[in-house]
Order: sequence, then C-alpha cells, then structure tokens
Amino acid sequence: MVAEPFLNNNNNNNEATAPPLVLGLQPAALIDYVARVDWSLLDQVPGDRGGSLPVAIDELELILSRVKTHVNGSPNEQLVIKSDVKPHFQMSPDGQLVMKMLAGGSIANTVRGLSAGFGVSCGIIGAYGDNEQGQLFVSNMSSNGVNLSRLRMKNGPTGQCVCLVDDLGNRTMRPCLSNAVKVQADDLTRDDFKGSKWLLLRYGIFNVEVIQAAIKIAKQEGLFVSMDLASFEMVRNFKKPLLELLESGDIDLCFANEDEATELLRGEQNANPEVALEFLAKHCQWAVVTLGPNGCIAKHGKEIVQVPAIGESKAIDATGAGDLFASGFIYGLVKGLSLEECCKVGSCSGGSVIRSLGGEVTPENLQWMYKQMQTKGLPVPDIRK
Repeated sequence: MVAEPFLNNNNNNNEATAPPLVLGLQPAALIDYVARVDWSLLDQVPGDRGGSLPVAIDELELILSRVKTHVNGSPNEQLVIKSDVKPHFQMSPDGQLVMKMLAGGSIANTVRGLSAGFGVSCGIIGAYGDNEQGQLFVSNMSSNGVNLSRLRMKNGPTGQCVCLVDDLGNRTMRPCLSNAVKVQADDLTRDDFKGSKWLLLRYGIFNVEVIQAAIKIAKQEGLFVSMDLASFEMVRNFKKPLLELLESGDIDLCFANEDEATELLRGEQNANPEVALEFLAKHCQWAVVTLGPNGCIAKHGKEIVQVPAIGESKAIDATGAGDLFASGFIYGLVKGLSLEECCKVGSCSGGSVIRSLGGEVTPENLQWMYKQMQTKGLPVPDIRK
C-alpha cells in the first residue's frame, strides 16, 4: 500500500502554489437533471433500464419534457427554480420536487466527494460551455473546494444528462455530450499534471484519444492512474480499446461494478465478478469490483478482501454510489490504510450518497458517513470549513 501526503483543501486560495493531490479528467463538464419517476415513464425511454446510453439533444429535451408531464400533467406548466441553493432545484407550483440540477459526471462526483467529504485537495481537468449550465457546474464544484484552474471555458454548450430514478433507487442515465464542448488531447500540458499524485479517469469511447494523452503525460510526471469502467454498455460495445488500455500496464487502480465486471469477460467460461477481479488484478496494482448491496471485493498483490455493504443505508437514489465509493477508497490509499480499510471507507462513502437524490452527499449524510467510519474504527477526516 502506498501512502501519500494528506492535504486539506476546502478553499481555492492556494491554487497557484499547491498542485492538487488528486486530479480528475472529465473532458466535458456535465449538468445532471435528477428526477424520481415510476416505471411508466421509464417504459417510454429507449434502451435498457439501469444503464447509461448517449442521446442526441432533441432526445434529451424530449425526455425532460416527459418528466415534467409525468409529474405535473402538462409539459407547459410553469416550474419554480430555486437558485438560492447549490445545487439548484425545480419545484412544481404546489411545492413538489420535480428535478434536482447539479454538476454531474462520474469524475466530478468523485473529486467533489474527495474534496468536500474527505478534505483531499482535488482539481478537475475539462471544459465547460459559456452558458447557464456551465456556470452552474463551476459554481457547484468551486463551492465544494475543487480546484478549477485546469478547467477551460469554451464557446458552445455544456454537457447534460438526465438521471431517472425509480422507486427502488435504481437510476437510468441518458447523457447528451455529442455537441458539448470538451478538452481535446492537444489541450493538455505537463503543467496540468505537474506536482499531483493521482489521475482519475472514466472509460469512454468518445474520449479515448484524450484519455490516452492524459495517461501518457501522467506517467511522465509520475502519477498513479485510476480508471472506472463506466457502464456495462460501454464495456460491451467497445471492449477492444478498453482491453488495450488495461493491458498497457499504465492503469494502477481499476473500479468496476458487478455488471461491468461480468460484461468484461462475457463469452468466456466462468465469467463472474471473482474471475473478473483476478483478470483486472493481473494488469492493475489495485482492482475493485463493487457488488451493490453485497458490498465489494478487492485485490492488491496477493491480498484479496471481501467487505459487506453498509446495512443501515436505505437506497433512495443509486446515482453516484460507485463514484463516491471511489472517493472513499482513494482517501484510504492517500491515508495509507490497508486494503480492507480502503474498502470499508468506500462502503461508508458510497452508502452516504444513496440516502438522497443526486450524486452529491448532503451535509446531513456526511455526518452519517463520519459516524459510520467512527463506529468501524476508521480515521475520520478533520475537515476545516
């Protein structure tokens, strides 16, 4: 286990002099529209439930219109936007929560959780559009202490994603990034990475070129690289480039959920999470497969651990569960904790975000997380707001 210096950064006053310990690469800034719906609306959305499937802007706007109709009975009924809080909320005239709008994307969720919940200095590399959604992304991330000096503003729209949450807390995601501004491979410089210790990535076929460029520079600067497998659809449809990244030996830490892990070895005998863990561990120093309510399994070197989920956490919305698990696990690595302890912190962190709508942990659920960590004898971060 590699222990790195622990830095606390809940403001951006020293951005110029202190590089973030952890960098997240999210080429396109993203705004999540998170709404709780029932299956009658999900039946109108193309694609598999529970996954993430890219859509065009007209499809995204149609889904948003259907969400408003689903709740209000009319897509033209006026919604009240409460913008005095971060994130923003859309309420129906009778005070019913229709939709929650906040900075989204797997990497944004993870670095925000690391910064706000664990006091680890974090930055994000990416681009946002010169529009209202871009400003919301900036406001939400900066208010959570994330270093934005590597986030570029470009002319054009900001990415958007509809997250539909069913009665069981499962989420179906439809991102729209086709016309969104994003960081390109030739935008990256060594100065973006210099002085940092970790680079966090999410696999995506549309970002393979910038991912490869970022990994190359990160390795030149001596950073560890962590990669999340994104979704079972992404693994299924674009497996060859993913395997090339894994087999390069440049990925130090890999996160996969149960569906992604199984999909990775689909077609092979005994394709299950345990076999997938062994496969990932052949190519990465740390391999982690999350198993939802059954916890997680992880391997580092010859050590294998299995850690149960937090039983006291009721799932309101699974959005961000894996992302916040990663926050807790990486906090454990930064603190030099054992593999089992890293998994336990990840379990506490992932359990905290599913207790409310959206991929951001509320202040109340942060306190719940700290209590869970304390009960389990884990080091609780000293956050100085």
